[in-house]
Amino acid sequence: MPTTDHQTYASPFTWRYSSEPMRYLWSETHKRRLMRQVWVALAAAQHVAGLVTAEQLADLEAHVDSVDIPRALQIERETRHDVVAEIRAFAEQCRVGGGIIHWGATSADITDNVDVLRQREAARLLAEQLRRLLLAFARRIEETADVVIMAHTHIQPAEPTTLGYRLAMYAQDLAEDERRLADLIAGLRGKGLKGAVGTQAGFIEVLDVCDMTIAQLEALAMTRLDLPYFPVAGQTYTRQQDLRVQSVLAGIASSLHKFALDFRVLMSPPFGEWAEPFGQRQIGSSAMPFKRNPINAENICSLARFVAAQTAVAWDNAAQAVLERSLDDSANRRLYLPESFLAVDEMLRRAAALVEGMTFDREQMARNVARYGPFAATERVLMAAVRAGADRQEAHEWLREASLRAWEAIRHDEANPLTQLLAADGRLTAHLPAETIRALMDAGGYVGTAAERALALADTLKTPAQ
Repeated sequence: MPTTDHQTYASPFTWRYSSEPMRYLWSETHKRRLMRQVWVALAAAQHVAGLVTAEQLADLEAHVDSVDIPRALQIERETRHDVVAEIRAFAEQCRVGGGIIHWGATSADITDNVDVLRQREAARLLAEQLRRLLLAFARRIEETADVVIMAHTHIQPAEPTTLGYRLAMYAQDLAEDERRLADLIAGLRGKGLKGAVGTQAGFIEVLDVCDMTIAQLEALAMTRLDLPYFPVAGQTYTRQQDLRVQSVLAGIASSLHKFALDFRVLMSPPFGEWAEPFGQRQIGSSAMPFKRNPINAENICSLARFVAAQTAVAWDNAAQAVLERSLDDSANRRLYLPESFLAVDEMLRRAAALVEGMTFDREQMARNVARYGPFAATERVLMAAVRAGADRQEAHEWLREASLRAWEAIRHDEANPLTQLLAADGRLTAHLPAETIRALMDAGGYVGTAAERALALADTLKTPAQ
């Protein structure tokens, strides 16, 4: 746990949720190191142009990691400008090169490129977590491809499927999220070096005595940062990119919420088929000692709602970026950008641990199939009876009558008598032998191609999205 005395507000993301690597990426220290790297990249390009000496550049490079946040905050209290404060704190450390820091740049030339560098690093961390989750799903699908369970529509028993096929539905969504995340990482672009309103006029003035063009300067600096950049920008890069980022994160959150919500349903006693790992000394309730709550699935659903809500903020920022830029996105971006990544990181880690450690009650699954599966099998009996010469409408009514009697028995907690009722119905046995009816009523054989397609998907999950 990070050092904190807990005497003032601290975000739960600073100590309760997310991983240390993700927290570090969004830390003030890392941000300010990246800011210094952008300044060094600019100075390096200006050195090639003949504007900055080798000694000045070396001085800046030597102090990139010497971030002094207390000093920068002290300066900021006077200047009320965070970027200027960091420039001055950096310059104080660089006796030789300090005077050329930020030459020709505007604040957003630094902070916007830093934001994209952090988003790209954070997205790559998420891609690693998502890969772990998909591989866990692949293993579980292979283990359970043939395990027959009841499928549900409208939260009502429908027809049989297989456990592996159900897991494949969640995994397929997440595999699509992986592809979108890979596309996002490949397509992220920084602002570049455009100046106050995007015209690069200030940089042209700096380069007035050089043979280098501003396009060459920008390309050199951004190549050093290994960051593609937009050809056109105002004071900031387009906030449509933030919206695309948030949309990808919200998509992952949606897929995880669907899985976690279903998990919670299936862990409830009326279903009783799935369970979260439960520690030997874990406590489910302070009041009810018997409780075993799906705390990880609930946490995933809770954080997913939070991430989804941030998409509206990103939309507003993109749609309401007045003219070349307005500052009304600055405060909320300091909040939602890191916290969305931190939340999805926590959700993916919990989901991977959940899939790896979840348990299945196969006896309960079989009981549920025995209880509700025969209703689905009546469709097979209907088709066979009509094929044998029965009137389709009459046969449908015979099956409906028997089904209603069977539902009444289940309501009184009795075993499902539907197979026996149909096998003893003379109207049906006039067309189908009783043993044929019993064979057709075996719901376990009514799962179509579910198993083979689940296994095929599991194979594809083993290859990362490109």
